[in-house]
Amino acid sequence: MRKRVAFYAPMKAPDHPSPSGDRRIARLLMHALDRAGWEVGLASRLRAHQRDGNKVAQDYLFQEAERLADKLADEMAEDPPSVWFTYHCYYKAPDLIGPKVAAKMGIPYVVAEGYRARKRLTGPYARFSEASEAALDQARIIFYLQTRGLDALERDKTEGQRLIHLPPFTALGGEPPEKTAARDGPLKLMTVAMMRPGDKSASYGIMAEALTGLTIDWSLTVIGDGDDRAAVEAAFGPVAERVTFLGQIDDRDAILSHYEAADLFVWPGVNEAFGMVYLEAQAAGLPCIAQDRDGVREVVGPMGRLTDPDDPTAMTRAIEEIASDRAALRAAGREAREHVKAKHGVNAAAELLDRSLTSLF
Repeated sequence: MRKRVAFYAPMKAPDHPSPSGDRRIARLLMHALDRAGWEVGLASRLRAHQRDGNKVAQDYLFQEAERLADKLADEMAEDPPSVWFTYHCYYKAPDLIGPKVAAKMGIPYVVAEGYRARKRLTGPYARFSEASEAALDQARIIFYLQTRGLDALERDKTEGQRLIHLPPFTALGGEPPEKTAARDGPLKLMTVAMMRPGDKSASYGIMAEALTGLTIDWSLTVIGDGDDRAAVEAAFGPVAERVTFLGQIDDRDAILSHYEAADLFVWPGVNEAFGMVYLEAQAAGLPCIAQDRDGVREVVGPMGRLTDPDDPTAMTRAIEEIASDRAALRAAGREAREHVKAKHGVNAAAELLDRSLTSLF
């Protein structure tokens, strides 16, 4: 069987210029499929993401998707792909292209990260929500990366549809160098996150408060940028001399070098789906401290610390406790890497994807 995949990410194309966790996961899925021996082609870059329920914008996207779907179906008619693979389909970013093309081609349609929300079938997102539900109904397989939302997928599963758990995974990280920081030197903290109003800024605010309360010697390196950068920097004002803001870095090797130079990764994770940065940090040999939240607890290994979101001093205490024994901290980093390698590595994801997709034929 010739193994070819038409890949599409309605929310953000994998080659979109703006970095985000969503873009990173799309790239990782393409990488894993390629590693599994599938020829992966990006089917479309149409961004069908609508943030505010604007009807005019939604109507335009439906029209544009209809045009593109017809065009793709014509182009693929003589040499169709084996399967259509869509990443992330939900009421704000439905797949308006894949279901139609897959049906015309007579090929299986699958989705990774599909979310159902019946309550959105009325209101400003009604039409988008209907399209998302229809796409998920058509999917032969829905891969879910987290258990949040699984109850709705199971409730509305169509006949013959399979729900398959694909654990979040990363391809970042080789064999990290042995940590050699002096036992009494400053604790080197690190975080990687965009600076956007809302959840991201809320996480930065929690972290700034936690670090301001530390009684140990420390420094923090921050990779990330965005519209809310001024507010984020202001939140760290009382400890500004300890914080280095590096801005946006797209080079993965450069980011990896910063992970490897740090001692501990810190990020509260307010409303994170699960947080790719936790996997990347652990893959590079960094234990993580985060707040105990639904998605986050699925990826932070047992050697990390998950703190009570309702206790503003819990993160401060966790950092000081884990920093009190540097040898144990380095050992925790090694364990973190082994945990990610065993449970969240790209090879395991490639094998699962290949086995699941091949079963469709």
